[in-house]
Amino acid sequence: MACRCPPGPSGLRARAEVETSKNFRANEILSLTFWVKILNFCLIFSFEDKIFHMDRIDCKILAELQADGRLSVTELADRIGLSVSPCHRRVRALEQSGVISGYHAHLDPTNLGLNFSALVFVTLREGDRHSVEAFENAVVAVPQVMQAQRLFGDPDYLLHVITRDLPTFQQLYDERLSALPSVQRLTSTLVMKNVVQNRPVSTMA
Repeated sequence: MACRCPPGPSGLRARAEVETSKNFRANEILSLTFWVKILNFCLIFSFEDKIFHMDRIDCKILAELQADGRLSVTELADRIGLSVSPCHRRVRALEQSGVISGYHAHLDPTNLGLNFSALVFVTLREGDRHSVEAFENAVVAVPQVMQAQRLFGDPDYLLHVITRDLPTFQQLYDERLSALPSVQRLTSTLVMKNVVQNRPVSTMA
């Protein structure tokens, strides 16, 4: 019959070290979990703090101003059913929060003689910070590029280009776009028709 003897001093010390090690790891995990939760809370709070919370009247103001940015405060107040002073305060709050970033005139390219529209996909040779900055700074200086979007994956960029006609686009393509810094490959396609254009931003999105 086996005899179970109590552990000696060295055995007790080893067991104590093991328990201490377990407790330390448990406390370390709890501490890490605690700080992860704090970090997530701070990120969520920071993100939500930047969102301008709007009510139904704010949404109506935005809809009216997107439809006609030249409305006076008096006209706007009449359309949404407010008196002038509170309407003006709401518009100012929307402007100061950045929800309204500006007021612009939409131009019709066709009436300006700009009848040719193309999409140009750009792939860069390198994706390092210097190459990206050099390309983006250069593309900003090309006035025929109406919009430039950086994409995930390949290709790296999508350019919306408007010119007078095909020969003008070809010249722009050969002389300006292909000469942009760090460009490895350009692929273009023509726009047949604009189905959705200058759509107002939905406040319900």
